[in-house]
Amino acid sequence: MKFNSILRVFAPKEVKFFGLINELSNIVDQSATYLQELFTLQDMGQIAEMCRLIKLEELKGDKAEGDIFKALDETFITPFDREDISALTDHLDDVIDSINRAARKVILYTPEVFPPAMLEMATIIKRGTSEIHNAVNELPNVRKNADLLAKHTQEIKSVEEEADRIYEKGISSLFHSDVRTRELIKIKEILLDTEKAANKINNVGKILKIIMVKYA
Repeated sequence: MKFNSILRVFAPKEVKFFGLINELSNIVDQSATYLQELFTLQDMGQIAEMCRLIKLEELKGDKAEGDIFKALDETFITPFDREDISALTDHLDDVIDSINRAARKVILYTPEVFPPAMLEMATIIKRGTSEIHNAVNELPNVRKNADLLAKHTQEIKSVEEEADRIYEKGISSLFHSDVRTRELIKIKEILLDTEKAANKINNVGKILKIIMVKYA
């Protein structure tokens, strides 16, 4: 058994990490909420404002990420292995970054319309971030709530599978439509970042599953 694991059995656990990770997961979920709303808008002023809000969440995420790594540097005994807390933090921030990149491309490329696949992707991303947030809420009592945590990680995996299906269908529809080449490229680039966000969500699910297996 690792020395840190032995100490964890007898020493008081530093619980502030649960609040910090919960804060970051809430930022992830709020970013997804804004992305979902973004793809329902048509007015460019409203679109720009929604992209600004997503950027603000990305900045909040960077600060929350920094707070977690600062706490890791200052804490001797952590509730989970340091590498798991670090990986979970990194992957949560990756989700926010992917969402923000999709929003930035909306501003940069100003597509004429948002095809249905964009809202479908944003909706499935929101479902995934909600599952992440709910899973993170189970971490303080991982042994007691292992079944609930397992259910959330299974749902997160299904989100990635559904996102792949939506993305492929959306790209296929795009190339079989009469959309002009320039618009096609714009839409494809934005869709690609939403697909990356779904993949990052799955990465978070994998780390949550590792934590569950280790500590449940």
